[in-house]
Amino acid sequence: MARDSRQFTPVANAVRTVPVIVADDWSDYRLIDSGNGRKLEQYGPYRMIRPDSQALWPPRLQPSDWAADAEFSGSDDGDAGRWQFHKRVPDTWPMTWNGMRFHARCTPFRHLGVFPEHSVHWNWACSQIAKAQAFAPGHQPRVLNLFGYTGLASLACARAGAHVTHVDASKKAVAFARENQALAGLNDRPIRWLVEDAFRYVQREQRRGAVYDGIILDPPKHGRGPNGEIWKLEEGLQDLLDSCAALLGGPVPFMITTVYAVRLSLLALENCMAAALAGRTGVLEAGEMAIPEGDGARLLPTAIHARWSGADCG
Repeated sequence: MARDSRQFTPVANAVRTVPVIVADDWSDYRLIDSGNGRKLEQYGPYRMIRPDSQALWPPRLQPSDWAADAEFSGSDDGDAGRWQFHKRVPDTWPMTWNGMRFHARCTPFRHLGVFPEHSVHWNWACSQIAKAQAFAPGHQPRVLNLFGYTGLASLACARAGAHVTHVDASKKAVAFARENQALAGLNDRPIRWLVEDAFRYVQREQRRGAVYDGIILDPPKHGRGPNGEIWKLEEGLQDLLDSCAALLGGPVPFMITTVYAVRLSLLALENCMAAALAGRTGVLEAGEMAIPEGDGARLLPTAIHARWSGADCG
């Protein structure tokens, strides 16, 4: 897609920061150890071993301490692999974050239905929703969650008082998200579950003049929409961010972007977000995301992120 030749204008009042934001607010999940390209994790009552190409260091624990209920064999930069079960693990089991219940499960793609590092974004999005409600009493913020997977961000925002539109190209992922809504006891909350190509949906919303208070997006490196649409992050990220920024409005608008498994500097992501939000008053931050290991002395990097608020990033 041809890009325009507009002059770049920095985001007004932008603050460049490079923090590491750490998901340390879990009771049902913990990273026990990591090293030699693997990680040992606790998901509720079950211990799992999964590949992690960033765990280049040696493990802290002895090999005998790495006993697990299941292990995924394969690479973390591709979908090939399979689960090996050393003990019986049910198809699904309940977990809880901040009082919100959801299902964990061993999926064919090495994931377990939740990305624990994203809890930092759930908390932050909920704080932005609360600011919007305080600034404009009676206003119900509208949040768009793109590439929403199993819906935990959608549920957290809905529980905080937002009207949420959840978009994912996978029918199965949206079905899992609906199951999580029921388990969380949030069936009465306003959530639209859509099986759609995220970029095409955003473009249609732009043409319709839709406005959202907040947008959360976690685009994959590559993927296909429900009708065969092809997505490549390096080719489509800037256009997607531009289109999302055009939908932002409300008393305290915000946007969160997370990127995995791609050779992209956090500064590159920051620059893309800044370009999309050029000239708008607010605060932009970019940095790494991490999970604390054991007592927190070592952090496992997971992704890069950028997030912007029309109020502040606190």
